[in-house]
Formats: sequence, structure tokens, C-alpha cells
Amino acid sequence: MTDQTPIAINIGSNVDKERCIPHAIRMLRRHPQIHIDVMSRVFRSESVGGPDGAPEFHNVAVAGTTDLSPEALRAELRAMEESMGRQRSEDKNAPRKIDLDVAFFGDLQKDFGDWQVPDPEIVEQAHVAVPLADVAPDWVHPVTGLTTYELVIKQPEAREMVQPVMAIQLSTPHHPRHAAEFDFEAREDEVYDPHFESLVSGMLVEIGEDPSREGLARTPLRVAKAMDFLTSGYSRNLDEVVNDAIFDAEGADEMVLVKDIEFYSLCEHHMLPFYGRAAVAYLPDENIIGLSKIARVVDLFGRRLQVQERMTNQIADTISEILQPHGVGVVLEGKHFCMMMRGVQKQDSSMITSSMRGTFKSDARTRQEFLDLVRS
Repeated sequence: MTDQTPIAINIGSNVDKERCIPHAIRMLRRHPQIHIDVMSRVFRSESVGGPDGAPEFHNVAVAGTTDLSPEALRAELRAMEESMGRQRSEDKNAPRKIDLDVAFFGDLQKDFGDWQVPDPEIVEQAHVAVPLADVAPDWVHPVTGLTTYELVIKQPEAREMVQPVMAIQLSTPHHPRHAAEFDFEAREDEVYDPHFESLVSGMLVEIGEDPSREGLARTPLRVAKAMDFLTSGYSRNLDEVVNDAIFDAEGADEMVLVKDIEFYSLCEHHMLPFYGRAAVAYLPDENIIGLSKIARVVDLFGRRLQVQERMTNQIADTISEILQPHGVGVVLEGKHFCMMMRGVQKQDSSMITSSMRGTFKSDARTRQEFLDLVRS
């Protein structure tokens, strides 16, 4: 698995902040090389050095890991800022939609010229230190040797200048591997992603509904959460899925088959569900893989906008890549709502796709053995 470095990121906004901060957090959550594990409360503070009457800031800190370099991480954060409409000027204290700054990068101490790690404002500005102490109180500052909690204690004005916004409850970060680990409900006062929710509200209006009526009042939030879960394959990578569960075959040279693996996906043409069962087999050479990881590979590609033919090939190619076996066979049987609910409306129809690699493709007996076992 690729080496992961602990990171902490500061997030701030004083323009449309109720929408911009949750949207930025969602982009961080979905980035395939940035893994957010914990998040602070929302804190408010007066604008520092800005014009008189500038709106107050909301600040949040998140902590997690990345396999990016410090420079690459900062470049990704700048790209996110730009996508949200951040326009930089010579006035670093000007009001802005979003700030995304690298606070800590492991125990790295480095001056990159126009920026530094750790962020020097951690020891200078309470609005930077307080959210970090809230999310990672025991993180030791590599320059001062003090924890973030101790740094806040050394800033006596911190509690007066920076206070939590109790009326805002941001959704906690998640890594949706199973539905049981995912909070699909809309909790009271919860803020998830106002930008995404506004798009869902607009869709409801377009079909003639009233998004403000009782039954639909929190539907946009629930839909945003559901779509994040159903498309979580975009925000995960193969290293995370496999998680070093590759083992020596120790002489195992017979076919390994896992079948009746449930899968659920969304058709990329109509965004309607298709679902079914997968069978995945391989002939080991030097390595075998943990049993549950095969099902996770199926989920990795299923939880994206898909066509079944491509998904079948992606699973076969991935097993071939990580194990280098003598051969791989994959069969998917799925039912497609785009055919069952619309168009020809054939509710009992199903689609079978297969993908063979190596011995499964070149040796008819191996292929037949696999197909017989799938049908049994």
C-alpha cells in the first residue's frame, strides 16, 4: 500500500460561508488521494486585518492522511479553491469564499518560499490554532514541541476571539464501505452540502414538486448523502481496497472462485439502478488475495456510473493486475431498471456479461470448469 502521511488542513470562509465550507469538505472527502478522518466544530472569528465591517469568518480544521507530496497537496487545495470561485489578490486579508491551507504535513518543517509547513499562523493566530486543537489536540507542533492544545492555552485571547457556532452541525467525514457505516438520515440542524442540495431542490421544482413541503423538506440532504454513498467508488483507490491483503499462495494451484457477490450500481445513461450477482475466479500463480477483498473490488467499480460490460472487464483487469495469476474469469448477471421501468418495460429480463483472462480464455477446459461451477 502507498505510504500515507498524516495531514491537517485549515478551512476558512467569510463569503457565502454556510455553503462554501460544507462544499469544500465534500470535495476533500471525495478526493481519491486525500482521506479525511476527523473534523472540528465550526468556529467563528472576526476578520483579521480586513476592511472595517468585513463579515466574520467561519473556520474548520480537518485531519486525515494523504499519499500526495506537500507540493502536490497544496496544488490540489488551490485547484479546489479556484473551482469554488476563489479569486486571489495582493490583499491577503480580503474577503474570500474559501481558504484551504496545509496546517501540518506529518512532522515536516520546510520553507517552500511563499508558504511553509507547519503553517506559521498556528502559533500566531487563534482562529487557526483553535480549530486544530479541537480536531487534533495531541498533535505535536514540530517547531515548538507543544501540542495544539498547549498552543491554544498560550493564547489567552483565543476563547474570546474564536467561539464555536453551535447552530451549525456539519456532517462528519465518512468512508462508506458498507451501508451500516453510513449515516443516511438528516439530523436536526445538520449541514451536509448546500451546493449539492440546491441542485436536488432545483430538480424537484423542475418536475413540479414543492421542495419546502413537509415530506420533501430534508429530501435534498438525504439524496446528497445517498448519491455520495452510491458513487463512493470514485473516492476510493485500489490500495485502500486491497489494504496489503496479498499472501503467498504456498502451493495453492487450483481455481479459487467467489460467487453470488451482490452488486448494486447506476446506469450511466439514465442514472437508474442495475443490480445482480458476480462470480470471480482466478488460478493462483504466486499469490492469493483475502476473500473479502474480491467483493470489495466488485464494489469499487459498482459504486460508480457504469455499464455492466465495462464493469466486468474492470474487475477482471484489476484481479489480473494485483495477483498476476495464470488466469481470471468474471461473470456478472444483472437486472437493469432502465429496461424494467422504462423503454420496453421487461421486468424479468436480465443481462449476463463475462470477461476471461489468461488460462480462462486460452484453455476451453478451464473456462468450462469455471462456468459449470458458476451455474452449480
